[in-house]
Amino acid sequence: MSATTAPRWTEFAGIPLGAWAFALHIWTAVVLALCAAFWLQLEAPSTAAITVAILALPTRGQVLEKATFRLFATIIGVTTSIVIVGAFAQARDLLLGAVALWIGLCVYAAGLLDGSRAYAAVLSGYTVAFIAVQQMDTPQNVFESSVARGAAIAIGIAALAVVNTLLAAPDNHALLASRLAAIHQRVRAYVGAVLRGEEANATTAAEILRDIAALRPEMATLVPESSSGPARSAAARSTAVALVAELHAARALAAVPAATDPRCRETLIAALEHLAASPPLPHARDRETGDGPPLGAALEWGLAELLRRDAEVRQSLTALGSGSRPPLAWRTPFYRSHRLAAEAGARACFYLAAAAVFFVLGGWPDSDFSLSLVVVIIGLGATTPTPLGFTIMALVAAPIAGLLAGILKFVILDGATAFPLLAIALAPFVIGAAILMTRPNPLAAALGRLNLIFIPAILAPTNPQHYNPQTFLFTVLFVGMAAALLLAVQRLVPPVSDGRRRQRLTMSARHDLDRLLSWRERRLAAEEAMFRDAVRIGQIVAAGGAAPQHRAALEQTLVCFDQA
Repeated sequence: MSATTAPRWTEFAGIPLGAWAFALHIWTAVVLALCAAFWLQLEAPSTAAITVAILALPTRGQVLEKATFRLFATIIGVTTSIVIVGAFAQARDLLLGAVALWIGLCVYAAGLLDGSRAYAAVLSGYTVAFIAVQQMDTPQNVFESSVARGAAIAIGIAALAVVNTLLAAPDNHALLASRLAAIHQRVRAYVGAVLRGEEANATTAAEILRDIAALRPEMATLVPESSSGPARSAAARSTAVALVAELHAARALAAVPAATDPRCRETLIAALEHLAASPPLPHARDRETGDGPPLGAALEWGLAELLRRDAEVRQSLTALGSGSRPPLAWRTPFYRSHRLAAEAGARACFYLAAAAVFFVLGGWPDSDFSLSLVVVIIGLGATTPTPLGFTIMALVAAPIAGLLAGILKFVILDGATAFPLLAIALAPFVIGAAILMTRPNPLAAALGRLNLIFIPAILAPTNPQHYNPQTFLFTVLFVGMAAALLLAVQRLVPPVSDGRRRQRLTMSARHDLDRLLSWRERRLAAEEAMFRDAVRIGQIVAAGGAAPQHRAALEQTLVCFDQA
């Protein structure tokens, strides 16, 4: 058989080999983290395994960046826990109120950030829940619990870093470059549609801008990948900004009334197709002979701007591939709505306060564990587009994880205490959840991630392993109760609605256009301001703004984007 016809093994059992490699990385890191935690006799070795599950990301740069922010946020959370418990050790109600206010502040901060920074903000919140709330009755143990949790997290981070290094976890710059190149082709297709005289579709433009802005967190993950990481990150940012500017130039060109001459369109389309860096521009009509296309100053500017931006995109993509710094290093500012973030923070504070009142009135023992999980679901849900949907997914995942953990503990292990047996028994559960995370279906991916976190949390591996059915059932019950109670409270006072988000973001676009010449707006270059507006448009699309019934609001925001 020739080399050209030889089979290429790219998947096993219908699953890509990359997904299998990622799952094996995670299982190896979980086993290594548990082994180190058992050897050091930590108080809660399961925290090390949960840390690996939370940091389970496919590329090395993503893991290193998130791990750095996790460690930093843990320090903030531990410090805050010590302060809160020290101030309110003798007043449980005041302590819970202070924790609720802290959670609201952390959710507010997460609303002003994205990516790993938003995760660090909510982690600072639920670290306080795991330490301060669970040590309410024993405040003298707060410091020891904080040290043990910090040590377990450090072990989880170190285990994943060692595994990623030894097993050569992939870098992200090649995948990010291919995604930016694919978006570049979509922008070119949009430009071609504009030049052919087709209507500039608002939904298509908004979705392209959303996809460009959505890559912003990944650009930061290139920095820790290698020595050329900072240069690649700068090149990726410049590519994204140039793509937004090219799309803006295409929309500006479509708005020029003189952009109707067929020869002008053919010239520009040919230039784009052949990747000409600086093609000759058509000249204005000769007034005596009448030859030449009827170009005006605005049209000539639009053509030149479009070609210049396309050249910038290609130059930045080349720099990203080679690891060199781009000719222009742009920032990619994030649009922040303080009002929406404050509303989300206030709701998070209310959710925790209502749950705390419920558990206090119930008087159940060990309900502090369930209350801590309420905080975790509130925090992680705040980093997703739909917090209510995340709570529902947590409620679905909790019994599934409980069932799987029960099978693992009482059927497979069934009293075994040897660590090699625990490592082997964990394999199908950890690998299966990790593979599920790689599926393109977002619901399946979310279910896989939650099970990867919930299974070690419910199993709570110790050295030696305990097999108490009553304790296990109470743990499963409290995990499900946390999600169910939070869902009930969120039904009573829903999170910030998509309609409210669209309304607020659309109003902010008009307001920013009105104050365009103020000193605050001049802090950003024009290209950087375009990218920030693209982030806002992406947020509107994520809130359902691309739906037909909301398209008018989206078009209004795009008009502000064009005029700015």
